[in-house]
Order: sequence, then C-alpha cells, then structure tokens
Amino acid sequence: MQTSVTPDAISTVLSNPSFDSSSDRPEIVVQVVDLKPIGNRYTFSANDGKTKVKAMFTASLTPEIISGKIQNLGLIRLIDFTVNDISSKSTKYFLVNKCEAVGSVLDSEINLESKSEEEASEPKKQKLEHSPVTPVNDVKTDVSTGITLKPKQEFLAKSASQIMSEQRGNAAPAARMAMTRRVHPLVSLNPYQGNWTIKVRVTNKGVMRNYKNARGEGCVFNVELTDEEGTQIQATMFNDAARKFYERFQLGKVYYISRGSLKLANKQFKTVQNDYEMTLNENSEVEEASSEEMFIPETKFNFVPIEELGLYVNQKELIDLIGVVQSVSPTMSIRRRTDNEMIPKRDITLADESKKTVVVSLWNDLATGIGQELLDMADKSPVVAIKSLKVGDFQGVSLSTISRSNVVINPESPEAKKLKSWFDSEGKEISMSSIGSGMSPSAKNGSRSMYTDRVLLSHITSNPSLGEEKPVFFSTRAYISFIKPDQTMWYQACKTCNKKVTEALDSGYWCEGCQKKYDECSLRYIMAVKVTDSSGETWISSFNDEAEKILGCSADELNKLRSEEGEVNEYQTKLKEATWSSHVFRVSVTQNEYNGEKRQRVTVKGVAPLDFAAETRLLLQDISNKNKPSQ
Repeated sequence: MQTSVTPDAISTVLSNPSFDSSSDRPEIVVQVVDLKPIGNRYTFSANDGKTKVKAMFTASLTPEIISGKIQNLGLIRLIDFTVNDISSKSTKYFLVNKCEAVGSVLDSEINLESKSEEEASEPKKQKLEHSPVTPVNDVKTDVSTGITLKPKQEFLAKSASQIMSEQRGNAAPAARMAMTRRVHPLVSLNPYQGNWTIKVRVTNKGVMRNYKNARGEGCVFNVELTDEEGTQIQATMFNDAARKFYERFQLGKVYYISRGSLKLANKQFKTVQNDYEMTLNENSEVEEASSEEMFIPETKFNFVPIEELGLYVNQKELIDLIGVVQSVSPTMSIRRRTDNEMIPKRDITLADESKKTVVVSLWNDLATGIGQELLDMADKSPVVAIKSLKVGDFQGVSLSTISRSNVVINPESPEAKKLKSWFDSEGKEISMSSIGSGMSPSAKNGSRSMYTDRVLLSHITSNPSLGEEKPVFFSTRAYISFIKPDQTMWYQACKTCNKKVTEALDSGYWCEGCQKKYDECSLRYIMAVKVTDSSGETWISSFNDEAEKILGCSADELNKLRSEEGEVNEYQTKLKEATWSSHVFRVSVTQNEYNGEKRQRVTVKGVAPLDFAAETRLLLQDISNKNKPSQ
C-alpha cells in the first residue's frame, strides 16, 4: 500500500504541455485535498507535497467517491487525465478521467515544502527523470525519496513549440488546427473551459427546421458527434450558423471543431448520453479532416434490463438494450399514416437474464439488412446489442428503432459473453414471459405492473406535497362514484394526429399540428370522474383511451346518445351504468397552479378490470408481510 506522493509530479506536468497525453509517462501519485461536490461531479486540489493545483473528477468517477473508494486526504494514481486552461484566468487545472486509490486516508495534508503556483509553472528539468535511481529486480527506487516506481520507457519531455515545428511541415489546414490546440476527448469538455479542439465523426444529421416564437422566426438544425472513444454529444446551430454549416456537415465524415460553447443538456430533448450539449455559432471553426487518419467510433452502450423497461414507456429518453434472439419475423410492409408511404418492418423478440422477453421493431434498412442476417442465424440464438431505441406502450411495452439506432450482432463485450453463457447454461431451458404482460397497455408514464406501488386514496389525498418536484406514480383499486353529466367531456380532434382542431370559416376543420384542413373530425375524451375507496375519495382526470374503458363506448358514440330525444335519456343511463363499477387504476400525481394556488392533480394513466385471482394473491402477500416478525 503506497503511503506517499510522487515528488514534484505537478510541477513536472505543468512545465510540459504534452505530458498528460504521453503514453510513456512515469506514474503520478497525488493526494486528494479539499474534495467538494459540484453538481454531479467532484472538485479537489491535487497535492504532491510541494505544489497544489485545482482538479476535477469526471462524472464517471462519482460512484467511486460516493462508495468511499476515493476519499479526501487519500492518495490516487492518475491513469488518464488532461491539463486544461481556466479561460478567465492564466491558471490550469487537471481533469481526471481515470484513476485508482493506492493508499489509505492520511491524517493530514502532505507538506514537504511550500511552493507558489508561479514557481510551479516555471520551466524546469524533469526531476522525475533525473533523480538518481537504483534498479532492484526490474524496479526503480528513487534514492532521494525512497518511493518505488514501476519500470516505464524513457520519458522525453518536449515543449509544445518543438512538437509543432517537427510535425507542422506541409500539414493540411485541419491538421494545423489540431496541432495549434491539442485535440481534446469529448469526455473532458465542460462549460468552463477556454480554447479546445475536438476530432469527431458526424454519426447523425438532423434536417433544417424553421421555427417561430415570441422572439421572432429562424431556422435550426443539429448533428450528433462521436469521437474515437465512442463519447457522443449533440451540437446545435441556429440561423446564420445553421445556414453556414448545414451543407458542410456531411453524415459519416470526420471534422476538427473548435470555438464552440457548452451548456448543461436539456434532459427533455437530449438524444445522446452526455451531461452537456454544444452550440456552434457563425464564428466557430469546422474543418474536414479529409487527409487525416480516419477512425471508426467505438459504440458505447448503457444497457437497460428488460424488466426495467416499463419505467421508460413513452418517455423522450432513448435506451440501449442487449438480449438473446428468441425469434425473428418475416419482413412486413407498413403504410405510414403521415404520407401513406409503404416502409419495411421486421419484429425480433429478445430475452435476457431477467427471464423476460420484449419485441423490438426494426424499420427501413435495419429490417431488410441486419434483420435478414438475424433471420438466417436465428436458430443459433445470437446476442444482439441495440443503441438508441424508443420505448412505446403497444402491448404494454414495445421497442422501435429510429434513424440513429445502431444494431451490433454478437458484440465483443463482457455483457454479451455473460448473457450468452447464461443462455447456453440455463436460459434456453427456461420458460420466458413477456415484459408487457401484467402491465397497463396505455400507461404512458411510469408504466409498471398494476399490482405494484398499491396505495389507498388517502395516501394521495393526505399528502398535498406529492408531485411537487416530479410526477409520482401509484396503483389503486377504487369505485367510480360520480360522473358529472354537464361537464365538458370531450374535444374536437384531428383524425390524423389527435390534436385539437378549430372550425374553419367556410366549412370543415383546421388542424394546427398537421397544417391541413379536414372535412371531418373526431371527439376525444377529457373527462373528470370521482373515485372512492374505503379510505376516502378524490377527483381524477381521464383521457380518451382510459375514459373509453370506464364508459364502454367512444366519445362519438356518447355524443350521439346525448343528442337523442326521448322519454329515456340514454346519455344519463350510460353514465349511471359506469357508476359504482370497480377498477384498478394506474395514476400519476402532479402539482398544478391555478389562480396563484397550487393544486394536486391526479391523472389516470391506465385502467384495468379486476382480476380477482391476482387481487387475492396480493391480499395474501400483504397478510404474510404483516405477520412476519420484525427484525
């Protein structure tokens, strides 16, 4: 267990700009001082006993800090790090991408001798190289400090100007840009950096979109950029920048980019796994790396187990999935509603160690290309990893590829090997069940089994602060006790996109969403009902699909009953028939503001009839849990 730092490590790094990118550098061990959280990251001061420099751990190291592997006053070995400038100051800081704890937490801060930052930044000889060392069994021991260093290749320090003069030659403009400012990996970028240059491939390109809001009109488009390590970031361009770079960015090509800005990504709209998003303006520099060594980005996955997919139903967040192929369907042709175009589709069923299966729909080229490969080898049960899938609610849970989805057959990864080993040893003999079974097919948020998170209505009504920060989800069993007959129970909707339409001046209906005029429209429910159970009652809002299950008819059918005349009011009868019927509801609880006052809003996300066998099992389980002795 190491108990001391590497002498003069920090001053050595600061005096040599290429040190942090060298593969031949000796080991660097520093002490962590003043460890503090900043958002989802941690800052600290790296201390070598003589010099301290500000530093930051990347978000990937946060779990190691929370678990206690990395602690304040502890020692760490820097494995992968970069030296960045603080743009507003003439100082530098370390961004640590990878490290390991090498010693126990010390009682105090190591202080061999004091040294100012100005002294540390002055050029000096590499003490790490020239300190006398004594070889002992292929291990070098620094005589002056007694610290043992692992054998490394000889480290030759060169200044940035020396490297530039050696390599510049007849380099292309894009290459000169990379040499002027060292190429940074995407994982090292943050909003507080100054100058940086990145080398990335365009892995997805959006269309140019026009927009109109209170501030005026304009255009915007975005690209998805991926570096050699597989890290991705979304870059957005508006107006002049969009028009300047739209033709320059070509899908699949590699570029050097600099003079952009970063900000925290909007979780509602982000399409890649990155804490930040990039904005390029008309002064940003974008040069194609046409004559440079190209690279194929390594695809990085963040897999979600099949049994947890319900949490992502109809969310904007895309997910990655890995599974063993159970079956592959033939290619089907589906007519797209927006333009009536026929597009190819193929369904594959995947399973994983959770003993659950899910259907993934491959569209367009993925259906005809990789889909056909999977069909030909389906009997061998290949492992498939898919990046960027959209989670829908068809049959409870369903997955679909989009334009940026990436499918890899039998990937060389630990997850794939583990999954294949499990399937070969026991998985192929196990009876699997679909993840969608037992889930509400229209639970558009927080989709879970209707028999999880079960609460009484009093749990919701007695907690007025529920849903203040984000929606919370529950399941509850209750009776419909009252449906107000004179409420606004539906709205006029577009038959294509289901959005609200307005009556046109001459005839027909205008849909703002489709930007079209239609001769007819349909009615869709927006109904409020009162529900009751043994603990209390509350009002809940139900929309079209859920309201149809409650009333047993569509809004158009109920509207006809409402307009009919006669001795018996069929409309009132229909509402009474639905009253005092019992259902299992999946609901979301949020907070809305009305006339300056916050109010709790309970919205139905799913409705299911009572399954008396399942209800009995739930009650027996509840009794069993209550009878267990307390620990």
